[in-house]
Amino acid sequence: MTLTPRGLEKVETLIAKGTCVPNPWTVTIDDDVDTDRISGDGVTIHPGCRIRGAKTVISAGVELGREGPVAVEDCRLGPGVALKGGYAAKATFLDGANLGLGHHVREGCLLEEQSGGAHTVGLKQTILFPYVTLGSIINFCDAFMAGGTSRSDHSEVGSSYIHFNFTPTGDKTTPSLFGDVPRGVTLREKPIFLGGQGGSVGPVQVGYGSVVGAGSVLRGDVPEEGHLVLDGALRPMRRPYQGESYRHLAPMVRKNLGYLAQLDALEAWYRHARAPFFEAQELGTLVLEGALETIASARKERASRLTKLAGKLSGASTLQTRLTEKVGEVVAAFGQETPAPEASVLRPLTDAASAGTGYLAAVHGLDDAAVTGVQQWLTGVVEGSLGRAHDLLPELTD
Repeated sequence: MTLTPRGLEKVETLIAKGTCVPNPWTVTIDDDVDTDRISGDGVTIHPGCRIRGAKTVISAGVELGREGPVAVEDCRLGPGVALKGGYAAKATFLDGANLGLGHHVREGCLLEEQSGGAHTVGLKQTILFPYVTLGSIINFCDAFMAGGTSRSDHSEVGSSYIHFNFTPTGDKTTPSLFGDVPRGVTLREKPIFLGGQGGSVGPVQVGYGSVVGAGSVLRGDVPEEGHLVLDGALRPMRRPYQGESYRHLAPMVRKNLGYLAQLDALEAWYRHARAPFFEAQELGTLVLEGALETIASARKERASRLTKLAGKLSGASTLQTRLTEKVGEVVAAFGQETPAPEASVLRPLTDAASAGTGYLAAVHGLDDAAVTGVQQWLTGVVEGSLGRAHDLLPELTD
């Protein structure tokens, strides 16, 4: 009897077009994987790797499994991505994103250029803007983070950090914003630092330039920019607990709507500003497709969590009653088609893409007027989405 490893024929196809597979018999490629969506240019697949999913894309220069086996399932990997050992599913990684051994990445994650983390990082519904760096032994789900200008000036999450995203009542209406989209995309904001051995109790919103000291557990917003925050231990307490009173419903809903509005701005940025840069890359349109699907997944997750929350409310307040009645209309206020801005807003970027300039270089090359134009456009997208939602829930602005 002759034993043939599963997917060996596909491995041979990849090797024939230049993919480096040092030990072909140890690599598993499922039947639904399309080898036309895997580049042969500088790609290395180390022993023990498993590749699954018809949507999987592996671009030029990707390296899988340098530190240990990697399993990827329906992931889109842009050029130069390095997944060194772990598992990733239904996520999108852009040029130069990287994660160390033991990573566990689930649906709804978008890691932009040169972002990443060290060993044992857990992510789900996480969006990291360029250069954002995570340390080791981190759980950072249901969060967005931006800030910084380069690989030497970037937002960072220290080792042993947790974003607490699950409430005692079983809700996950807890997405946190560390920075924002309209300013974050221009790569000019001061970095945010979350010190190690700490955490954040979502949903929180943190301004650019903020430093949260090591060991601190952040339980509230830091809207001010450039602030140092040191949170001490809680005082001992023991009292009766009423789990589903939702006394702080209004700020929770506001933050969830704010997160959804930021996703609308991010989608507009990808569709109208980033698309030409993807089109210039081999397999780039497929990676763009993945990024847009990831943003849609994030929106669906937030809408689902808000809808489930509304279904649990008792009607103890006007806001509770109205949210229960209107939640379908509220979530439908987001994800609507956003028209392109005036051509002058995007012209510097489209011209740069046409000239072969890479995305990061093009954004860094924007002058002050162009930066202002981009920020005003995307802020308008955020405000438009929020305005539609708040019209349905006037109690949020009372």
